[in-house]
Amino acid sequence: MIDALPTTEIIVTAERAPEKAEDTPASAAVIDSESIERLGEPLVPALLRLTPSVSVATSGPAGSLTEVRIRGTENNHTLLFVDGIRANDPATGNQPRFELLNADVTSRIEIVRGPQSALWGSEAVGGVVAVDSVASERSSFSLGSEIGSFGFRRGSASGSFTSGKSSLAGGLGWQRATGIDAFDGNGDKDGYHNLSGRVRGTLEVTPAIRLGVAAFAMSGRSDFDGYDPITFLHANTLDSSRNRLSAVRLWGDFGDPKSAWSGSLGGATLSSRNRNFLASDEINRTSGRRQTLDAQVQHRFKTSSVEHRLILALDHESEEFKARDVNFGGFTDQDRDRKHNAVTAEWRADAGPATLDLAVRRDAFNRFKDATTLRASLLAKVGKGFSIAGSYGEGIAQPTFFDLYGFFPGSFVGNPSLKPERSRGFEASLRYANRTFAASLTAYQQRLRDEIVDTFDPDTFLSSTANRSETSRRSGVEAQANWSLHEGLRLSANYAYIKASEPDDLGSHVREARRPKHIGSVAADGQLGRISYGLSIAYTGSRLDTDFETFPFQRVKLGAYWLAGARVSYEVAEGVQIFARAANAFDERYQDALGYRTEGRSIYGGIRLARGR
Repeated sequence: MIDALPTTEIIVTAERAPEKAEDTPASAAVIDSESIERLGEPLVPALLRLTPSVSVATSGPAGSLTEVRIRGTENNHTLLFVDGIRANDPATGNQPRFELLNADVTSRIEIVRGPQSALWGSEAVGGVVAVDSVASERSSFSLGSEIGSFGFRRGSASGSFTSGKSSLAGGLGWQRATGIDAFDGNGDKDGYHNLSGRVRGTLEVTPAIRLGVAAFAMSGRSDFDGYDPITFLHANTLDSSRNRLSAVRLWGDFGDPKSAWSGSLGGATLSSRNRNFLASDEINRTSGRRQTLDAQVQHRFKTSSVEHRLILALDHESEEFKARDVNFGGFTDQDRDRKHNAVTAEWRADAGPATLDLAVRRDAFNRFKDATTLRASLLAKVGKGFSIAGSYGEGIAQPTFFDLYGFFPGSFVGNPSLKPERSRGFEASLRYANRTFAASLTAYQQRLRDEIVDTFDPDTFLSSTANRSETSRRSGVEAQANWSLHEGLRLSANYAYIKASEPDDLGSHVREARRPKHIGSVAADGQLGRISYGLSIAYTGSRLDTDFETFPFQRVKLGAYWLAGARVSYEVAEGVQIFARAANAFDERYQDALGYRTEGRSIYGGIRLARGR
């Protein structure tokens, strides 16, 4: 269920060790496997729209560049984990590549809101999104196929195998669409291709030692309308991008997480490659590589009636970045690298109805200033299903390779003197939960300082980057409720008010672009005999964008819109389902980014085979 946090749900990224939802002070949401399957969305960002304070902006039709902002923060202020692997793309400014996340190889999505850098380091400013691949609790397999509007085609296969003390699970998902013309509706169609695969295996060597491996590969091609090389205006062009992201992680756990001592040791490597084309001619490409090592030890003990948990974690990360161009004869080529080490300490104390959690982290960077972040949170269960929670958290976002070293002849020069962006925030919430119903009301406030912004020197006509001396502000209120009435109906609803502002050149604060003040959603899913269904409607309020084609680059208002979707399936025989799905059922004409059209109403149908579910 979306946003449902029953006592049996385990939250993985709200602390350095998994905890039951009812025992964590963090603001978190979970999208489980039933909701993912019943709603039937092809890409993960459509599911993220249904969670509190998460706004999604796609620059054109499905498969185009997608920005996800949590609580009004920047797109690169969200930290993405895929099967426990840090997956922000080092070749594109450490932005998460949400448009590559295929929902067909996803079994669970967890969203933790608010600054989490004291636990997980850079980019965890607005929050953390953790995506898990196909589940491996029991042996099963699934095959699916779907076709529909705008030349959409989709196929998927997944399976898992368990035997004694080992398990293996994997999945493959493929999608393509011819799309629409994103510019004015009269030119070539802008479609996309997506191919994703994931695999995960575990082995219990002894009751106290477990080994695991996880790997994923995501690739996509997206057609888009760029800018005319002569007029520099947005035009109906034959631009396209081809993106690839792959990673593998090995780990070992020792001890029982509930025993006095336990820990883990792991390592991962991630590589990415992004190429941009005009028609069939390559314009430029970037590539990146990230290698990580991590170790964590946990100690549990008790003093009087207080249960304690101490965690010490060490992380090492090294990144490489390469850029190559054609337009400038290789003058903008880059070969850069950087490293950093981090140490994290977390203390948690459970004293009956009250839980206190403190975490501090020190990140030591070799290319720019080091950073220390803190998080403190408190949860108190006051009785009769009610609880109150509050927290203070800090976040950082390291400068990108382009911010530091980027170069375009006669136009842009990076700034190697930059320091990380820093954020701090408070939140407080009132919660209620019983066996079938849960609700919460949360208020938060965040401040972003040392924000990295573009600059322009009128004497040299060169652009660069700098840390802004003024502070950007974010605040808001979140309300959410969830009902699990019975197997036939699970219902969730949420609303968020978001106020995000930044200083302008005159010293005043102005509303930030692409941040709607009002967002919300309602979703339902369930099973009634042979019929299963998923329904959703998401609201995105009006927001501002900037018209960069007309001087003096005025702000333009983008209208509010509703996105409604539905999927209904029928089991014609055991393990055989046929289904129909609708997207943008109200046929809304909307833009998430100025000048980029999106699809209207669409209808799809397909078949699914499953065993062992």
